Amino acid sequence: LREIRRYQKSTELLIRKLPFQRLEASEAYLVGLFEDTNLCAIHAKRVTIMPKDIQLARRIRG
Repeated sequence: LREIRRYQKSTELLIRKLPFQRLEASEAYLVGLFEDTNLCAIHAKRVTIMPKDIQLARRIRG
């Protein structure tokens, strides 16, 4: 119980920030890629994304 109280009183972070930053960065990359992929599919007058849309989006992005 002392250990629980000690952690409740402390303001230090118990879990490191770096893994969460990596997760958020990869999530942002994937969301942006899928947004661009969706635009490629819409441009081709389709509503379903296909592997060729992802390839085109990645090629345009560089």
